Amino acid sequence: MRTLWEIFFVALKLGCTSFGGPIAHLGYFQQEYIQKRKWLTNDTYSQLVALSQFLPGPASSQVGMGIGLLRGGILGGIVSFLGFTLPSALLLMFFAYFYTHTTLDMGWTQGLKLVAVAIVAQAIVDMSKKLLTNSYHIAIAIGVLILMLVWVHPLAQITAISMAAIVGYYWFRGNSQSVNVYTINLPMTKKVGMGCLLLFVLLLVSLPIAATYINNEWLILAEKFYMAGAFVFGGGHVVLPLLEAQFVHSGLLSSADFLAGYGVTQAVPGPLFTFAAYIGMTVAGVFGATVAIVAIFLPAFLLVVGVLPFWFTYGQHAKLRGAMMGANAAVVGILTAAFVQPIVIDTIHSALDGVLACIFFLCLLRWKVQPYLLVAIGIVVGLLFY
Repeated sequence: MRTLWEIFFVALKLGCTSFGGPIAHLGYFQQEYIQKRKWLTNDTYSQLVALSQFLPGPASSQVGMGIGLLRGGILGGIVSFLGFTLPSALLLMFFAYFYTHTTLDMGWTQGLKLVAVAIVAQAIVDMSKKLLTNSYHIAIAIGVLILMLVWVHPLAQITAISMAAIVGYYWFRGNSQSVNVYTINLPMTKKVGMGCLLLFVLLLVSLPIAATYINNEWLILAEKFYMAGAFVFGGGHVVLPLLEAQFVHSGLLSSADFLAGYGVTQAVPGPLFTFAAYIGMTVAGVFGATVAIVAIFLPAFLLVVGVLPFWFTYGQHAKLRGAMMGANAAVVGILTAAFVQPIVIDTIHSALDGVLACIFFLCLLRWKVQPYLLVAIGIVVGLLFY
């Protein structure tokens, strides 16, 4: 029980301070879970990140669920999800109640975006030192970086990791000494994983059929959000057009309210998928928001629990370790590409932006300032300069 409370409160702290979108969240996780608490190794963390790129759904939330699962089993994954998700979900429910009649100045969020630039940069530096240990690793990371910048597509990440795994299989399989062998004690069995995968498919098939024949508001909401969470690759931003088609085009939500909620979502910490809480609250109140949050994150949780036992088990076989090393190097390239576009391009618009981002980076790398303190500094900087 003490471990579960620890998982919850650490995730809650991250949920209150992790601004900047899914890629920035991975930077916060890197610093909190690996550097500070040492709950898992960089290699294990990079495999969780790679797994989240293969699966549909919110990448950063899936990594957080995976860390909770490895630390505290199924309940650990649940409390990790709750801690990371509750702050933004509650804030967006509050905004859903008041925001349609209020205009807020969002300029202070620029300071938070600059903090996100520094967080991601620091994570890339740290992961590169640990995972790019020879010229082959560096070559894979650079190749993936170029591919991601040239081919901007939701399937680019899974394609890049797949190609890097194939290349790593042939480059590294004959050199077992270049691969770090480690043991993961999984708290769930393959039978549990298979059960979760079967439940994922069962809900995927049955919910649309049930929503068609049963005219129930909660069931219809659950079906719309579950399908969104089950079919979206590429992170939180990609789910927005699908939700717009589901709720705005159907007349359940006005375009103005939808855009207002999207704007507010950018200003709160935590996963972008909690935009569902805003929509659910606007459409059907508190219970609607609860249904929305559970339904949109449920596919991600079932997939993580279902795939994780097989992901790590088969990753321990000698013939597949090289493939995992290739995938690990690809993760560095993916993070670097996301750092360039959209984080830097969408955030650094002036010399002042660049200088402040560099100062924040030095705060993390050289002066070891805690992320939550840097978030507070970013808010003050945003209020002063923007």
